[in-house]
Amino acid sequence: MNGIKTALLLGLMSSVLLVGGRAIAGESGLYMGLFVAIAMNFASYFFSEKIALKMSGAQPLTPTQNPQLYQRVAPVTRQLCQRMGIPMPKLWVTPEHSPNAFATGRNPENASVAVTVGLVELMNDDELEGVIAHELGHIKNRDILISSVAATIAAAISMIAQFGYFFGGRHHSDDEEGGGSPVAALLMMLIAPLLAGVIQMAISRTREFSADATAAKYTGTPSGLISALQKLEGWSKRIPMEASPATAHMYIIKPATLMQLFSTHPRTEDRVARLRKLA
Repeated sequence: MNGIKTALLLGLMSSVLLVGGRAIAGESGLYMGLFVAIAMNFASYFFSEKIALKMSGAQPLTPTQNPQLYQRVAPVTRQLCQRMGIPMPKLWVTPEHSPNAFATGRNPENASVAVTVGLVELMNDDELEGVIAHELGHIKNRDILISSVAATIAAAISMIAQFGYFFGGRHHSDDEEGGGSPVAALLMMLIAPLLAGVIQMAISRTREFSADATAAKYTGTPSGLISALQKLEGWSKRIPMEASPATAHMYIIKPATLMQLFSTHPRTEDRVARLRKLA
């Protein structure tokens, strides 16, 4: 069901791209924005893992440098990967005391899971397993690819909205073939980027629900993740995390300062309610 919803949202975003691009700048503006957006996101797709890890301050989690943390994280990750049928990802740790975690990488063969020091310190074994299973769920479900597709379309819409009218719409009248309408262009310049952003957030929220369900399936119970999410919600407010806007959407729970309307995550209460139904 989540897969169908994601496909429908991507289709809706694609429709905004096509209709908006045509209204703003005609075919030339549409092709220009799409080409630049795809090129930009192609680079982002292949280098996003290194960028995210560097921006978060993550360091390799090894048995020599962090033996206690490694002994808690590595065995449960290895067991879950065997159940899910995916390769063992590279493990990382960030010095943050606020409990959190994220996964990144373009596919299961090139993936990383990063945990904060606070997560390992504050979670019990069942909760830690639930969190890691959630992040591995993103990897198994190829959510990084889906997010990249959504980002490509959203970026194309934004580019067309910003530059299409300047380079195309104002140079063509409504009577010229392939030209954009100035009135429609103005409306799309204001509405299209906002709509694309909202749809992109909806896709991200759908993938969070899907990763939660995957975690419950492969741990055998949703109870560990439920407890972890509730604990994460409380501690994220007690110890706020200063996450970069570029990486905040990747964490299992959103930094407490993000606005809910544009949050990439569903409300924790909604996630817990869905998980309880799985029990």
